[in-house]
Amino acid sequence: MIIRDAVRRLTELARYYPVVSVTGPRQSGKTTLCRSAFPERQYVSLEPLDVREFALSDPRGFLATFPDGAIIDEVQRAPDLFGYLQADVDENPAPGRFILTGSQQLALTASVTQSLAGRTGLLELYPPSWPELQRFPSAPSDLFEVLWTGSYPRIFDRQIPPHQWLADYVATYVQRDVRQLLNVGDLRAFTNFLQLCAGSTAGETHLSRLGADAGISHNTAKAWLSVLEASYLIFRLPGWHPTFRKQVVKSAKLHFVDTGVASYLLGIREPDQLRTHPLRGALFESWVASELMKQRAHFGMRRDLFHYRDVAGLEVDLIASDANTVTLVEAKSGATIASDFTQSVDRLAAGVRDRAHHLAIETRVIYGGTSRQTRGATQLVPWREVDQLLALDGDRGHE
Repeated sequence: MIIRDAVRRLTELARYYPVVSVTGPRQSGKTTLCRSAFPERQYVSLEPLDVREFALSDPRGFLATFPDGAIIDEVQRAPDLFGYLQADVDENPAPGRFILTGSQQLALTASVTQSLAGRTGLLELYPPSWPELQRFPSAPSDLFEVLWTGSYPRIFDRQIPPHQWLADYVATYVQRDVRQLLNVGDLRAFTNFLQLCAGSTAGETHLSRLGADAGISHNTAKAWLSVLEASYLIFRLPGWHPTFRKQVVKSAKLHFVDTGVASYLLGIREPDQLRTHPLRGALFESWVASELMKQRAHFGMRRDLFHYRDVAGLEVDLIASDANTVTLVEAKSGATIASDFTQSVDRLAAGVRDRAHHLAIETRVIYGGTSRQTRGATQLVPWREVDQLLALDGDRGHE
């Protein structure tokens, strides 16, 4: 077990609200985080059928067994419980009484919005970030091993071979749980859709093309993609267009939360395969995007991450917006700096400065090498320092 960066935000929220809701992918470490942060709090999981039946059939009796509060795991399994929980915390609004966890974003968020608005703090927990991953004694040190392995904590806690764990994860949580949410009967079509999504990581979302390639309708592809996002398997970054509204392409970019899962779905069975794989650059870009998202989520910051592409073909992989500062980021998996690494961010930065004088523009390139360099106004940051890409202070997450 490692200390997670999100523990600070979690304990802070528990000082403000009677309920704290922790969401995130299955097996990302939510239960471990909550139990380690609140070791004195009773713990109950709604996964076992008998416990779930108790919560569903007698919600008042269920909550009465925890007068001082509890950690309730996989709480979305009993959606009717939220209304009774609202009455309970209204009667006794002591901060931090209930810590709720859930791995289905739509189910949990909808219930929280309807019943616990104003009574709960929200925290998203993803698999460990790169700085957190290094706290494991067995953490990988090679870039391609990092991309191939992913960062789900049980791989490192239990010393499970990554390929074995990822195969089981896809079979149990992805193909079973997500299919149940979607009520999908055709496993082959759904698996094919997952693989096509993995092949589209770091690419713009084209639902008609995805649907046609998977042999499903546009509407089905849209529904399936939404559930993959709600289950924290993928996330999408919208197009950035504050200054060039008529020129930009607004399609969202699709990224896998974990490059290990994406690599498994792509049939990549060894880290060395990534050295020459055609999707090496896309997987690296998704890894960088995921790292920035984790950083913001674990420190309680707004996501505010985008990508950019205009009709003239200018593209920038990632854009982070903070107040009046915009950071343009390119992800390059190559270990050797090439002359064109900074070309896109420099061009976009010049255009934005000409049209949006109120914005402070910073430019970065994160690459697969080992040394930090500066070319003009652009910093080139080695992949091992991905957490320094935006130079964010954890305290800013509390503003």
